[in-house]
Parts: sequence; C-alpha cells; structure tokens
Amino acid sequence: MEVSPDSDFPLPSNEGEGSLVSIYSNYLYNRLRSFLPASLLPTDGVLSRIANFYGSSRRRRRKTCLPLPLPSAAAAASLDRSSAFTPEACRIFDVMEDIIGSTIQNLHRIQKHLDFWQFRAEGSNARKAYFMLCERGPYAFANGSAQLLRDCLADVSGMQKLYSSASSHISERISVLTSLRYFLATFLAKVYMDVDKIGEDLVKDPENSLPALLLAINESFMKLEASIAYFQSNSQIGSSEQESYLEPLMFEKLSEVKNISQWTDHDIRDSINLVYENLRRLDSYLSVLVSKHRKPRKVTLYWIRYSCGILGVSVCSLWLLRHSKLMGSSDIDNWIREAKDSAKSFWNDHVEQPVLSIRDELFETFRKRQKGAMEREEVQLTADSLHRTLLAFSEQTTGKRFPENTSDQEMLEIVMTRYEKELMHPIQGLVGGELVRALLIQVQKLKLDIEEAMLELDQILRANEINFAILAALPAFFISLALAMLVRAWLKQDTRAEGRGRVARIQRRLLLVEIERAIMQMQNFNNQGLENDAQCMYGLVLCFLDSLHCTVEGHAKATGEWISLRQDMMDLAKPGLKPDHKLLITSRMERAYDCLSPSSRRS
Repeated sequence: MEVSPDSDFPLPSNEGEGSLVSIYSNYLYNRLRSFLPASLLPTDGVLSRIANFYGSSRRRRRKTCLPLPLPSAAAAASLDRSSAFTPEACRIFDVMEDIIGSTIQNLHRIQKHLDFWQFRAEGSNARKAYFMLCERGPYAFANGSAQLLRDCLADVSGMQKLYSSASSHISERISVLTSLRYFLATFLAKVYMDVDKIGEDLVKDPENSLPALLLAINESFMKLEASIAYFQSNSQIGSSEQESYLEPLMFEKLSEVKNISQWTDHDIRDSINLVYENLRRLDSYLSVLVSKHRKPRKVTLYWIRYSCGILGVSVCSLWLLRHSKLMGSSDIDNWIREAKDSAKSFWNDHVEQPVLSIRDELFETFRKRQKGAMEREEVQLTADSLHRTLLAFSEQTTGKRFPENTSDQEMLEIVMTRYEKELMHPIQGLVGGELVRALLIQVQKLKLDIEEAMLELDQILRANEINFAILAALPAFFISLALAMLVRAWLKQDTRAEGRGRVARIQRRLLLVEIERAIMQMQNFNNQGLENDAQCMYGLVLCFLDSLHCTVEGHAKATGEWISLRQDMMDLAKPGLKPDHKLLITSRMERAYDCLSPSSRRS
C-alpha cells in the first residue's frame, strides 16, 4: 500500500488482491459509519463481511532464510515432520516461521523507507526545499509553489517557512518509522528467544511445550499492542480526519481458562488460528501505517524528468511523423538507407577488410616471400650490370686490368676523378672524351640506389601490414568491448547484494558491519541495564542476519563454504552467546569466507 502525498486515501501497491480488498473495505465501512447513524449500519455489514472474508484467507508462506533456533534433533526431524511430530506440532513450526518471516519482511520494508528519510534529513535546507516542491508529485509542486508565492507577496519569510515544513515532514516520518522498527525488532527478539528457550522441550515433550510456547507468543503480541497503542496515543497517529482510516491495533487475547496440561488438540488448533489472526491484523496495520510514511515512489520522485522525457518523446514522435510516408515525405527512408550504407561501409572498412588482411598476413607468408625474392633478384641484376660497367670503364681509363672482386666504391672513385677532369673541358669531353660515359654510369648508380631504397621501404610496409590491419580494426574492437562490458554488468547485476561483482561484495560486507555495530550496541545496552533497548538491537541483528543469509547462500554453496558459514550465522543468532564471542565470529567470517572478502580470491 502507498499513500499519495496530498491525499488520505491509500494507493494500491504489490500487497496482493486479498489485502487490498480487505483494507479498502475497512476504509469504506469506517467512512460510512462516520457519516450515517449506527442503526443504519449493522455490525455484520456487507463491506465488513468482505473484509473479513479476504482477511481470513490463507496466508502466503514466505521462505524464511534465517532458520528457527531449534536443537539439532528437531532440525533433523523437521525434514520429516509428518512422522516426527503431531499435526499440531508441525503447524507450530509453520506458525513460528510465518511470524519471524513476516516480522523480518516488515523490518526490511521499514528500514528501506527509514534509510531514505535519514538520507534526506542529512541534506541541506535547499535540498529539503527542493524535495518538498519537486519530488512529491505535480499536485504538491503546484500547491507548494502557490503557497511560497503567497508568503513572499505577504512579506513573510517564505523560504524559512518552507525549510521548517520540510524538516517537520521528514522528522515526523523518521520518528514514526524508527519507533515501528524499535517495536518490531523487540517483538522479533522476544519471539526468537521464546523459541530458543522452549526448543529443547519441543523435541522431548511437544504435547506440554506447545501450549507454553503459544502463551508466550500471545504475551509478545500483547506487549506489542501496548507499545504501539502508547506510541499512537502520544504521537496522535490516526487521530486527525485525514488519518481516520487507521484503526487502533487490537489483538485477540488467548484464553487461559485451562491449565497447560489440560489443553486438547482442538484448543491448540484454535490458539494457532488466533495467532494467525493476530499476525494478519499486524500486517494490515503496518501496511497502512508504513504506506503513509513511506518514501515516494520513483515515478513521484522523478516526475519532472519523466515529464520532460515524455515531452521529448512526443516532440520526436511528431518530428518523425512529419518526415514519414504518412505525411508524404521520404526522408526517413533516405535516412535508413544512408544508415545501412554507413553501417555496411563501417563493417567493410573496420571489420571485414582488417580481418582479411590479418588472415592474409598470417597464412600467405610463403607467397609474399617468393615475391620479395624476385624483387631482390632484379636489384641484384642492376648491381651486377653496374659492376661490369665500372670494371670496363676503370680498365679502359687506367690501362690496367682489375680483379673481378674489386669493390664498386674504388671504381666509382676512378669514375669521379675522370668525370672531374672531363668537366674542365666539357666540349672536348662530350666530343672525344669520357664525359658522357661517366654521366651514364652515375645514372645507373642512381637507379640502383632508388631500387634498393624501394625494396627496403616495401619490406618495411609488408612487415607492418598486420599492424595497419589491427589499427583499422580498433574502432570495431572498442565498440565490441563496450557492449561486452555492458552485457557483463547486466548479467552479473552487481547493484544487488546477491551479485558476484565488486559492488555486491561491498554490500555484503556492509551487512556484516551492521551486524557488528548492532552487537556492540546490544552489549552496551546490557551493561547499562537497558533490557528493552538490548532486545531491540538483538532483533536488528536477526534482521541483518536474515539479509546476509539470503545473499550469501548461493555463493557459499558454490565455493563449499555454506555449512561452516551457516553454522557461524546460527551462532550469531543464538540469544545465550556472549557478545564478545559473537564479535570474534564476525571477525573470522570477514577473514575466512570468499563470499565476504573484499575481492574474489579465485583465479
């Protein structure tokens, strides 16, 4: 259930059809009763009967993560309860699981809303004012803006009044939710301790221990009713006209006309049904009260963003409609064609061609080596031709014979010497000298140098072909890597404590920190003699242990740590274990178990 910020009528939430009909029927019945005389509304009205019909329907069992504090024999026998216990004894186990499970669920819900309001309370005045105006829906935005404008025009400090209203709005919800968490945590601790205290007797003598446990549970319900009634009378919850739908919490009291030894199976069944009725009333009361003080839904918090988004989508839709075939335009078809061509070009340039180039470089090296050998042979032919020309020129110029292995450099020196001599008489050198021949030799030498340089450059380019292909494929690689990271983050769901990433591990370690903090506060309250506060901290320890139990079960079973880790959590839940010993267990859990370590140790 959820309540609109400016309305006293509860809005539907994911509470189930039966709970919805029950609450709405009670609301309508109470509203009619306030307007019409009592004689016109019999107590057995249609709306009242509808509410009772849906309210008395069978509860949906929740899978309780935190096991009951039963002895090992009872835990083993619970696997086959039908043969180990009577039907009434089996039902009492279901009752305990339902009470603890429902209370823990309510505590989780209250804690979630309380965390939101505490975070808002730590913000600045400007942040609180922004919440009051812009994060409570359009109706609150219109009313708050109008009131702020009226205050400013009337020379009243409108912003200070808005700051005060925001602080009061937030502090009221923190106060109510904190008190509810206190009462429920104390109730959970009392029930858990009663089960732990009578656990041994449930195994040895279930016939006599069941009535005692039912009486203890009924006493816990009565204490919870008195605590909530006292808080409701002091805080005036439900006394205003806007909250008239919230009836006082009243539980059915268990009859004590008989001694425990005289209880029959029929009495036990009636007592169990009465406990279920009290639990239903508690759930109904909390669903209405918590929904009144819950945090706003996401659609309410971000209604401005959603409105801008809807407006943007509408403008884009109109713009697309304007360029579509419905309006006689072919722009969208042209854009789609261009997008397809661009995608195809990107695929060819950055995926297909680079991959083919890498493949050719890796699997066609023999062909490339053969081509390189042929090019080197051509360069060698030019070099041999130049060597023979130099040798003939040198022998003819000097008039003596040179060996075949004479270096080209020595013969080039002779050519250059003759070239310099011929340049002194160029006309004579061109007609009857060796000037032309020396120039042709230099041209051939230049040709050889160019061919060698081209061969070296070609070798460098071929050696880096695979690098060029990889560079061409880098854009596609980075896009694929980004998509893979997004898919991985979506699959791992690291934002929740059940995930397998770093964020999930941090959340599980924070749960362990909350358990340690609650244990230390419980020890401090015990030293000061504050028994109720110590029981509240113990109930919060059970609530955090339930969350940790649910989040680490899958990981611990995968690593083979579940049996040891489960036993440590059960030890932390034991009421009789000293806080110092519990702190040692939490310290060991943080060090020993992979699912609670800062980072995964598995390779």
